[in-house]
Amino acid sequence: MENGIARNDRERFKKEFARRIHNFILDLIKFIDSLDKKDSTCKIIGENQLLRSGTSMGGNYFEAQSASSKNDFANYFRISLKSANETKFWLILLRDAGKCEREVANNLLNELAEISSILAKSIKTIKNN
Repeated sequence: MENGIARNDRERFKKEFARRIHNFILDLIKFIDSLDKKDSTCKIIGENQLLRSGTSMGGNYFEAQSASSKNDFANYFRISLKSANETKFWLILLRDAGKCEREVANNLLNELAEISSILAKSIKTIKNN
């Protein structure tokens, strides 16, 4: 019975985490859409770099779910974490350059920190198993 409960908890956690990543990306898209379209910094960093890294994080996480091996699975998680780190960099730049609402950027950064932490712990768990 314990294995069934543990498996259900894992499945519930995976679904919740997938939902968090999905919602983060939707919030990130809204954030990018709120940036000044005429500002070249916002256009280059927001529409190009930030959109790519943020969606890559989610894309690689979801791709991991159908990985063909444990190693393949871990690689997708590593790429997802690298994309999350890049997303953090671009958000901090936009925030610190005064190109966006500071509070909105901080909220995104807080959620991203939690997502990154979960990805990093997952990679460590995968490596140890």
